Amino acid sequence: MKNKSILIFGAGKIGRSFIGQVFGLSGYEVIFSDVNLETVNLLNERKSYPVVIKGEQEKILEIPNVRAVSGLDKQQLIREISEAGILAVSVGKNAFEKVIPVIAEGLIMRHKEHPTLPMDIIIAENMRSASDFIRAKLQETLPGDYPLDSMVGLVETSIGKMVPIMTHDDLKKDPLVVFAEPYNNLIVDKKAFRGEIPNLKDLSPKENIKAWVDRKLFIHNLGHAVTAYFGSFNHPEATYIYEVLDDPQVYGLAKDAMLQSANILQAVYPNDFSMEDLTLHIEDLLSRFRNKALKDTIFRVGQDLFRKLGPDDRFLGIIRLAEKMQLPYDKILKAMTYAFYFDAKDEDGNRFANDIIFEDCLSKGMEFTLNEEISNIDLEGQGQLTSQVSKKITFTRTLCPS
Repeated sequence: MKNKSILIFGAGKIGRSFIGQVFGLSGYEVIFSDVNLETVNLLNERKSYPVVIKGEQEKILEIPNVRAVSGLDKQQLIREISEAGILAVSVGKNAFEKVIPVIAEGLIMRHKEHPTLPMDIIIAENMRSASDFIRAKLQETLPGDYPLDSMVGLVETSIGKMVPIMTHDDLKKDPLVVFAEPYNNLIVDKKAFRGEIPNLKDLSPKENIKAWVDRKLFIHNLGHAVTAYFGSFNHPEATYIYEVLDDPQVYGLAKDAMLQSANILQAVYPNDFSMEDLTLHIEDLLSRFRNKALKDTIFRVGQDLFRKLGPDDRFLGIIRLAEKMQLPYDKILKAMTYAFYFDAKDEDGNRFANDIIFEDCLSKGMEFTLNEEISNIDLEGQGQLTSQVSKKITFTRTLCPS
């Protein structure tokens, strides 16, 4: 067994700049699994990679003791899972279907060879109820007599670190380099661990992870999205998040929506947050959003409208909680409407592919888009939101027949 080793599925931005950094700088061997063979080969060749911290003073951290395994090498991955000290998954919800089967086989081998040794899996994804989702997927794959609940810890996280898109020029200089902000606090579910909780400087175990996941989604992600959508609406020529926050109107709406969301969260989780704590958190976030060195783009923050306008995501998720608590959400709703105008492009002048499909849906009308394609509002018994959104926005696009 390699007790001080972590196998990370996904050598992307969060995997390298956050999970790999937290564990690698604490003396762990860091093993990545990825389907990008160029990345795998470079990691094996160099045995390390740089994280450039973009703050008032730029700092380069070299993450040591690194190697990688091809995500296509099933047998090697099964062996790595059976021997690793801990696992992490940072592949995105849509890729879980591909990694769950090999994780299940590795867990089976591990249980045969080390029947009393549990495995903890850090779920490094911004998802609500992520552990429930993965547990269900594992139950579909593992044998019926496998002791999943006692031997596998499904550790949810609150991923609050901002990692911008790398430009082509940056990647040409070094394909392994990743930029990130100075923030490096990995919040994890204390109760979910089945083995010993790693004693790491940047690991913050919390008793009620649901509250912290919701804080990330409904304050951080919400405020970021408002900045991107209203900022792009007011300043279509702008590229970076920090640029549009110089506009008092954009800053004001983002802050107002975040504070309104904080008021709702404080009512839902009175034992976890005070309004003073949440207000200070919002001030800190807005300061971090204005980090010019990070060069976080409006495109990155706002893209993927289907997901970000989904029924449990940053806007409609908190609106549902507001209705449950009978609290106002008018500022959140106003901010949400600007998403329907969002058409930012990447450095090559391209829009996010699914956002083009989103616009095609809008050609069939707001009501169709909200009810049928995005949020299933009516199916949730909240059809009144459709009319509220429609009243809040002057829809200027030409509507085609449905």
